[in-house]
Amino acid sequence: MEPIGVLPLDKPAGMTSHDCVFRLRRLFQTKKVGHTGTLDPEVTGVLPICLGRATKLARFITDEGKRYVAEVTIGYATTTEDAHGETVRETPVTPASITEQQVDEILQQLTGQIEQTPPYYSAVKVNGKKLYEYARKGIEVERPTRTVQIDTLERTSGLTFADGLCRFQIEIACGKGTYIRTLAVEIGEQLGYAAHMSELRRTSSGMMSETEAVTLATLEACETVEERMQYVLPIEQVIQKWPRLTVNAETAARVLNGAKLPGIPVEFERFTVYNEEGIPLAIYRLDSEINMGRVEVMLQID
Repeated sequence: MEPIGVLPLDKPAGMTSHDCVFRLRRLFQTKKVGHTGTLDPEVTGVLPICLGRATKLARFITDEGKRYVAEVTIGYATTTEDAHGETVRETPVTPASITEQQVDEILQQLTGQIEQTPPYYSAVKVNGKKLYEYARKGIEVERPTRTVQIDTLERTSGLTFADGLCRFQIEIACGKGTYIRTLAVEIGEQLGYAAHMSELRRTSSGMMSETEAVTLATLEACETVEERMQYVLPIEQVIQKWPRLTVNAETAARVLNGAKLPGIPVEFERFTVYNEEGIPLAIYRLDSEINMGRVEVMLQID
């Protein structure tokens, strides 16, 4: 029987998201495995992995909010905006030059909708190529600025000064497409210093948090696929908090044939359709021009 559901993986440092997918294909003995947006190799934390029919949910899970804890280092900038790039600028810091109040005021200013320019070393595409492909060849291109949502941004430690550097931890709740590396650089710029992100961990993705995330080591220790399935969340649990619409048997039959649904409440931009037995049938999106729901994903059909 094909494994179906979403695995909240606690990604280790040193592995790409694709490395994790490759390993999980072997562990769950299926090719139908997909991740929900990349985490950089040195970043740890929650990476939802979709199995079987649940791979249809990947793009929706990717759109959900994320939470991170990060360390910001003030004093030098790097090519990659994290601790693994080459140093490109140094601005030594003294204990008298930065205060906690200054940092907190800047974090407050960076909360809400902000404009971000993604790092050169990122997977954002320009003219069909990823930015890191240009960066590796030393080619400079204009990077697209985009609006991202920062829901909360708080300092969670004191300021530590040593060797001309200042370090502190922050916690972030944000929307899709936010680069925490770039946020760290922006914090430094607002303070008047070069900066980078020195550590990063994702603590939650949508409804999945690090408390329920499972490590590859734990999965490797299981002897069978059935034993590993205890860590996989069923589709019904993953989508339970999404807007829902329950329909009668006649409409349910039409839904399974991909029919449009009329008379959808305007607050339902995207919603899950259930039958009267509580089984999720499909994910629909509201077409506001005709006030009808159009099917996006069928959940009971492979």
